[in-house]
Amino acid sequence: MADEKEIIIEETIPAADIAEEVLAVPEEAAAVAAPEAPARAPRERRGGRDGRRGGRPQGRGGRAERKSEFDQRIITIRRVARVVAGGRRFSFSVAIIIGNKKGKVGVGLGKAGDTTLAIDKAVRNAKKNMITVALTKDNSIAHEVAAKYCASEVAFMPAHGRGLVAGSSVRPVLELAGITNTVAKIHSGSKNGLNNARAAIEALKNLKA
Repeated sequence: MADEKEIIIEETIPAADIAEEVLAVPEEAAAVAAPEAPARAPRERRGGRDGRRGGRPQGRGGRAERKSEFDQRIITIRRVARVVAGGRRFSFSVAIIIGNKKGKVGVGLGKAGDTTLAIDKAVRNAKKNMITVALTKDNSIAHEVAAKYCASEVAFMPAHGRGLVAGSSVRPVLELAGITNTVAKIHSGSKNGLNNARAAIEALKNLKA
């Protein structure tokens, strides 16, 4: 069998153009990832034990699914196409931030052939890398901190009464951590949202109660 020739083509999809709850897979990617299944005739629903139509509520064990305690923000979604002998093969890379706005925050990265699976992987990765931030009584930081990650360098300063002053992907990190009355400065020219978010996490690790 001849070796497959690969040409990597990357395309960054703006997170603002994509709904956080439902992310549609491009038609070409969907055709490659999952071939069409034959249509099935709809089944008639039977009533539950109590006679109501529809039976058990959705979820395992007959219980309704519980909403996650963590909010999430998508930083970037990249679509990568591998050009091989048989055509194009698509995969997705998702960078995400999760937090409970009470001091816990994490950044994760997930890769899969489908956007939904990539988001699930990113959320699990973010939970593994979650940290607990030491907050003051007014949900600020106790002292100035700075950190560097790759080419990204950030610094945080407490600013009582000014609210949250931050930009890029550093702002959602601080928001989901529950931090207010803080000024964030990005001292590098890096436009990499994932690296800026990870630099913010490294800076928050240096906080002391």
